[in-house]
Amino acid sequence: KVQLQESGGGSVQIGGSLNLSCVASGYTYGTAWFRQAPGKEREGVAIIYRGTGATYYADSVKGRFRVSLDNAKTTATLRMTRLKPEDSGNYYCAATPWSNPRNWADLDQYDSWGQGTQVNVSS
Repeated sequence: KVQLQESGGGSVQIGGSLNLSCVASGYTYGTAWFRQAPGKEREGVAIIYRGTGATYYADSVKGRFRVSLDNAKTTATLRMTRLKPEDSGNYYCAATPWSNPRNWADLDQYDSWGQGTQVNVSS
């Protein structure tokens, strides 16, 4: 397991942009972003795999969000653009020690979680 620390959340207007960062204390095979709105289940947003650089996204964010790793591969950044009210929620960073792209959005693929950072999108 690794320790994960998110940052970058906040309030933004509809159509705005926001960057979230996740710093890992050690090696992660894949780093993902999940989100959870009040009263809803936690859902996968995006993942990036360290070795291949492959990325996968939830359909609801494709074309608007982009996940990347820095050169040291310790910080994963989620660039969120054209934000909508339904993007609001608590965003969590998660790390997986396995390569399982087909099931990347399954919560049980992850053994490390951050504390979360809040994103509010409003008019």
